[in-house]
Amino acid sequence: MIKVLVVDDSAFMRKAISTMLDKDAGIKVIGTARDGQEGLDMVRKLNPDVVTMDIEMPKMDGLTALRHIMMESPRPVLMVSSLTTEGAESTLKALELGAVDFIPKQLSKVSLDIVKIEKDLIARVKTVAARKMRHVTARAAAPRKSATPRKAFVAPSGRPIRDVVAIGVSTGGPPVVQKILSSLPADFPASIIIAQHMPAAFTGPFAKRLDSVSKISVKEAEPGDILKAGHAFVAPGGKHVVLDQKVSRVDVVVTEEPADALYKPSANVLISSVAKAVGKRGLGVILTGMGNDGCEGVRDLKGKGGRALAQSDSTCVVYGMPKAIVDDKLADEIVDLDDLAESILANLYK
Repeated sequence: MIKVLVVDDSAFMRKAISTMLDKDAGIKVIGTARDGQEGLDMVRKLNPDVVTMDIEMPKMDGLTALRHIMMESPRPVLMVSSLTTEGAESTLKALELGAVDFIPKQLSKVSLDIVKIEKDLIARVKTVAARKMRHVTARAAAPRKSATPRKAFVAPSGRPIRDVVAIGVSTGGPPVVQKILSSLPADFPASIIIAQHMPAAFTGPFAKRLDSVSKISVKEAEPGDILKAGHAFVAPGGKHVVLDQKVSRVDVVVTEEPADALYKPSANVLISSVAKAVGKRGLGVILTGMGNDGCEGVRDLKGKGGRALAQSDSTCVVYGMPKAIVDDKLADEIVDLDDLAESILANLYK
């Protein structure tokens, strides 16, 4: 039985989330709180397995409560986020602080799509509860002692064999992508396209945050963009990004099609387009996330001579998407988070 604590200053939201979760026999809402301070007190008293946490609340806001939880007794926390620019920025900060995922507030409103909403919310709670907070406890642990400092990777001279990196990522992804991109050198000799499962209101602020901490240039993809080495493009939420190879350039195309894709943006759609546009020049990178989005795209890419990396189980918030390509024997390397930036750079020359 997964014990859940719901923290939100809205009585409607507390009731809606509790009602949906309690419909599953494997989940029990053991308490609700009206603000961060009350929520923190109930975490200490009730020891829930998972906490859903609103951000804007009186007395103590969700970010402050989250910091206390992560310092005192780390556990999976799902942030309840408004679909606004301010909500996006606060949510991205919460993910940096250790929250495992977020629930857009629209998911909790009564609608004709309530069955789908319930399934998604329940699936997220069950998935993050099963991970036992390995990523948080590892992040909070003391730095590893090493007898000899690690040498920085030095890229071989000459042009890389691969010059397009396609990243597919979902649950737990923003801090992982930020760590990777912020570790890449300014003269990174390839372009990067990122399909992160995220609402439309979030991808713009996410791209700006990445740009502010990275040596390479990062922006949200838009019509008219052209791939350039040392530049990364984040697919806008609710749309797909595909590549179009021209005679002397590769265009970034933002499209609504396929409209029936389970995820928008879709890692499968992106990586399949990379396979078609640049073939063996492509490197697919599948990071933490639920489901198997990216697996079919990587299969297409491998068929054209490209390579693929999978994030390791031990460093994923959710080992779903990487597991899919590992199980299908499509991953050329399985890489820990701390080594991913270096591995991406090295694989451009393999």
